[in-house]
Amino acid sequence: MQAVHPPSAPVSSLSFPLGFALLFFALAACNSNHPPAPAALPSPPTVTVATSEPREVTDDLTVTARIDAIHSVELRPRVSGHITEVRFAAGQLVHQGDVLFVIDRRWYKADYDRAIAELARATASLGNAQRVSRRADELLRNHTISQEEADGRRSEVDEALAALESAKAARDVAELDYVQSEVRAPITGRISRALLTEGNYASGVAGTNTVLATIVSVDPVYAYATLDEAAYLQLTRFQTDGKLPLDQQGKLPIQMELTDEVGFPRTGWIESFDNRVNADTASLMVRAVFPNPDGRLTPGLFARVRIPISPRHPALLISESAVGTDQGQKYVLVVDKEEITQYRKVHLGAVVDDKRIVTDGLSLEDEVVIDGIARVRPGMKVAPQAAQRSAANGSGPKNL
Repeated sequence: MQAVHPPSAPVSSLSFPLGFALLFFALAACNSNHPPAPAALPSPPTVTVATSEPREVTDDLTVTARIDAIHSVELRPRVSGHITEVRFAAGQLVHQGDVLFVIDRRWYKADYDRAIAELARATASLGNAQRVSRRADELLRNHTISQEEADGRRSEVDEALAALESAKAARDVAELDYVQSEVRAPITGRISRALLTEGNYASGVAGTNTVLATIVSVDPVYAYATLDEAAYLQLTRFQTDGKLPLDQQGKLPIQMELTDEVGFPRTGWIESFDNRVNADTASLMVRAVFPNPDGRLTPGLFARVRIPISPRHPALLISESAVGTDQGQKYVLVVDKEEITQYRKVHLGAVVDDKRIVTDGLSLEDEVVIDGIARVRPGMKVAPQAAQRSAANGSGPKNL
């Protein structure tokens, strides 16, 4: 019987995988003798640094103020009658003495003419009485008339003289009424709309006079603000000691900005303080005067005023971009001599020209990160670059 042998596998099907595996392990063994090269370290981040800027500043208090006109008038007539003319436009700038309303003048003109005629008659009566009195004196000397009759004729002179004075007074009253039938501007300022138009009746009776319009002065204006008790005492103490920065006229200058303005561009001065402190709010009213050449300071507007409350003193300022906040605490990053950043807690004061006053935590030599604070953290090595300080900043005295 013939033995049956199973078919043998081809040599090529086993030799290729085995050779590939041997080659892989040989290469791996060779590479294990050479460790991999270390990865290159990243370069330190670049930051901009600057030292704090020394300046002379004044501690300021910024408060809200209300603008009001220095002069404000309710225009009321002094005579009654129907309005025949309105000689202005709403919001117009009027000048003292301008005719604004005309009340029907015909009756007042007639009364004035009658008063003048009465005055002429009284003058004539006085002249006649004086002539009769002189004749009576001559007749009395000739014993033609009695003493009693002569005295009666002299008394007629006194009566005529009194009648003349009464006629003069009536003439003056009639003239005033006639003049007052033209309602004129008592001050120079900006007028409101006419509250009563042509054809309407205006009352000139005292106590019930009709309001025709209102006028407010334009330039300058008042600004009313309130100071708390501590600020008021500090301000008056330095004022008494002569340490506040007064102008050439001896006035204390203050600055103002409207809601659409920045940088407190308007300058005025403190005019007066109220005569008592409000017991409910422990504050005191202060009144300042501000020029208003452009007319934008409209009575009733609210604004912010900056009041100096201390003499000038040296301070350090840093850029706002250098300040960070850590759970309510303000801090800056300072770069030391080894170019390592350090966390530095600071106390800040007011803003001056987009910079902040540092009251504690920095020295003049410290280099502070002003650009790039978000890219670094305390303890990191950095590549500092010095900032280009603007020549406009200078080191002259500034207000807070």
